[in-house]
Amino acid sequence: MKGLINTIFLLLVSLSLYSQLNFSHDTIVVSAMQMPLKINETGRNITVINSKQIAALPATSLDEILQTVSGLEVQSRGGFGVQSDILLRGSTFTQVLVLVDGMKVNDALTGHFNGYVSVSPGEIERIEILRGAAAAMYGADAVGGVINIVTKTFANKREGTEIDGAFNIGQHQLVNGNQSVSIRKGPLSFGAGFSVNQSIGEEFQEQVLDATTTLDAYNSFFDIKNFGASFAYRLTDNLSIKARSSYSFHDFDARYFYTTSTFDKSTEKVKQFYNHLQLVNTTGKGRSDFNLAYKYNTDEFIFSPDFPSTNNHLTQYLNFTANHLQYLSEKLSFKTGIQVDQRKIESNDRGNHNDLHYGLYVMGVYQQKELNLSVSLRGDYDENYSFEFTPQFNFSYVFPRLVVRASGGRSIRAADYTERYVSNNLQNLTPNRSLGNPNLLAESSWSEELGIDFSVNDQLTLKTTVFARQSKDLIDYVSTNESEIGSVSEVGSLQEGADYFFARNISEVSTNGVEFEARYTQPVGDKGRLAIDLGYTFLDTSNDEATVYISSHAKHLITSQFQLNIAHFDFVVTGLYKERNGRIASSINSELTEDYLLLNGRIGHRLTDNVSLNLQLHNITNTQYQNILGARMPSRWFMAGVKWTW
Repeated sequence: MKGLINTIFLLLVSLSLYSQLNFSHDTIVVSAMQMPLKINETGRNITVINSKQIAALPATSLDEILQTVSGLEVQSRGGFGVQSDILLRGSTFTQVLVLVDGMKVNDALTGHFNGYVSVSPGEIERIEILRGAAAAMYGADAVGGVINIVTKTFANKREGTEIDGAFNIGQHQLVNGNQSVSIRKGPLSFGAGFSVNQSIGEEFQEQVLDATTTLDAYNSFFDIKNFGASFAYRLTDNLSIKARSSYSFHDFDARYFYTTSTFDKSTEKVKQFYNHLQLVNTTGKGRSDFNLAYKYNTDEFIFSPDFPSTNNHLTQYLNFTANHLQYLSEKLSFKTGIQVDQRKIESNDRGNHNDLHYGLYVMGVYQQKELNLSVSLRGDYDENYSFEFTPQFNFSYVFPRLVVRASGGRSIRAADYTERYVSNNLQNLTPNRSLGNPNLLAESSWSEELGIDFSVNDQLTLKTTVFARQSKDLIDYVSTNESEIGSVSEVGSLQEGADYFFARNISEVSTNGVEFEARYTQPVGDKGRLAIDLGYTFLDTSNDEATVYISSHAKHLITSQFQLNIAHFDFVVTGLYKERNGRIASSINSELTEDYLLLNGRIGHRLTDNVSLNLQLHNITNTQYQNILGARMPSRWFMAGVKWTW
């Protein structure tokens, strides 16, 4: 009953939409499909968020931006971008591919770091969210979907200068701000951005569990910074070069992020350097691009200062791609490409390892009036999982106000270094610890979807998609006795007869779901606008084994926002409702409730065309909630400041 009341309240009161959603699906060209296709030509359910929409949201970080996207579930362990897992269509947090300017940035150490993207909000030109399988275009990890973040310099923006920024202060000594600049003049483009989220954190009070156990009070502090700079130069009419370099720093309290142990007093520091160099040659009938990217990531994790428990990890990822697009005629085009990449890790608890990977794909597109067909074929060879073949088929038929679309394809995911080697180097492991399995197979899935997009009129658009995924060999942690682990793999130093959460391939898992989106916009007065959007996703996953992550997604997910621009005021309220399986950790007196409702709001007052005052309130209803059992999310949080743009 409580969940039903919350759902009805959210539907009626807290609706959602991004600003300026009066775009047409026949004008927006997305790059997440590898081929430059308009949304209605892709055969896929794709959402695009542009820089103006991002600036209007009551969000302070990338994960808070993504949290407003219909069907995209963000499982945060803390507010303000501390750490978040990203899920799409019932995927695990490791099954969503994250790209920056078309290049893979998924972390080889652990999928928990996939949300650490060293891009400040002001650098982003747009974010493309492609739901469903895309391994035939991008290789491993594109199971639940793809998130492609396109920066302003790489987006080929029109000539001009943009300067945007914001500065806010708030409760718990919060400092939040960002500054960006984008310049394009003649053959030269330049961009730079900086963002910060810093606070002593909310204090969580001491808890007395019983006569012998007391949990200390602690502050959920965080210090998060992103820096980035980029440039592009047109060498000739056909040839151009682009480059981007960035750095991010995360220092935060991580208590109960990964365990529900009473000994957990975790803190963590994550540093990331990322560099991308691109060379592009464009001709009348084609385009070739060559990309080289390098990511250097360090992680220092301290489980408790009371005893030796520090883990240090160094992860490196070198990625090279070459792609060629050729237009054979007005109806037929194709694209082919290769990928060569190497990932390496040096870790005191996982050991030193490296893997080399090769990928080759070809994609063809046929367009005849209203009909759009595309086929992709890809082969991948990896030292971890040998050879895998992934096909994909997409279809769309465009009527004047209706788009019918369908797709189907195979996707794979390789085990990360944590799943393969966590705790393998440690001695005399205590029971119930997570334990890696070096013999894991690659996950394999087949996905299908069928959807309809209907423009009722110029103000209202409706979208519905039904989808299914059949998976085998999915990787998750299963409580396993030491005697069984020894028969599978020689790992770690285990206690005789003890149980551990051992990474294993689950035999078969099926996921079915429905997505629904409604968008409405209406002019208000001479220059005002009312914008409303509602998204609902239903998911059903069948899994016979007791696992940690496979069925952790929400069964019912509603995202919403109400936005009104009138006179000199901007008013935005975003809403989120989740219904999922509840869990209890009695050891730390913590509960993952079966459902929760979250509302965030922002009021802006434009003093001039360039400067506005800003008031934001996160968690308006002061909901006490968690996305990960034990990791308490922030209570009501107020901030105020100023925004500017030129």
